[in-house]
Amino acid sequence: MPDREKPRPARSLRHAWQTKRGVTVVYFALRLSVVAVLLAQIFNHNFENVFLCVLVLILFAMPSILERRLDVELPDTLEIIILLFIYAAEILGEINAYYVTFPHWDTLLHTLNGFLCAAVGFSLLDLLNRHKRATFSLSPLYLAVVAFCFSMTVGVLWEFFEFWMDRLFYLDMQKDTIVHEIGTILLDPKGGNRPVRIGQIADVIVVQEDGTRTALGLGGYLDIGLLDTMEDLLVNFIGALVFSFVGYFYVKSRGKNRFAGRFIPVVGRRRPGDAPSAAHNPDENGTSADDP
Repeated sequence: MPDREKPRPARSLRHAWQTKRGVTVVYFALRLSVVAVLLAQIFNHNFENVFLCVLVLILFAMPSILERRLDVELPDTLEIIILLFIYAAEILGEINAYYVTFPHWDTLLHTLNGFLCAAVGFSLLDLLNRHKRATFSLSPLYLAVVAFCFSMTVGVLWEFFEFWMDRLFYLDMQKDTIVHEIGTILLDPKGGNRPVRIGQIADVIVVQEDGTRTALGLGGYLDIGLLDTMEDLLVNFIGALVFSFVGYFYVKSRGKNRFAGRFIPVVGRRRPGDAPSAAHNPDENGTSADDP
């Protein structure tokens, strides 16, 4: 059987081991860990967590699928970070409750998310910008701004998702915060727009419709999600801003910045045994369409 007719999965696995050994080791190690967690959740009848494990296994395959579909090559560092991010968010964060055990776990992941989303937004335009058949050329500053805006948009959409999950299903994805002072115009005795400040709040008593009074015993006033949302957007902003600077100087140096190159995909090269595609066929001038 000619090499080009061999099943794609076997050929892809062999090529991945030869060219991306570190990524392959991390991929299989995390995958085995997720399968172990999956079996444990089935045994414990935690079927919601079983669904999360299946989702993680699907997400683990996405970088490889995108590489083949979009004909791009993800740097090893970026691919490993993506895999670890998925594992940290779903397996450690949700199933192992790291979001509760470690107070800053969510903040760390949102910062990393801002960085990664900026990398994705930057890469989408950068690949097009360096394509010979593109009819326009974008400046490094424009690429950096678009990457930043793309990352912030993804961050905002995620906060919208968390809000509606809390609103409809009371999941408390926007984690509550205990505060000890507030300012609100709702307590203005004149009904105006003058904020009234209440400080040194030690507890809050909840009065229900039937007259039941319950002291929450949390040591302060319960802020429902606002501070968590603003903190998530702030660290997303920081992550996006950092990558935007990195991406800007990457383009200014014409790709010579090795640090930035670890996070920016490049136009894929044809793998051994793959059939030639239009993206790899030379144009009339003898240059490949995906050459920068």
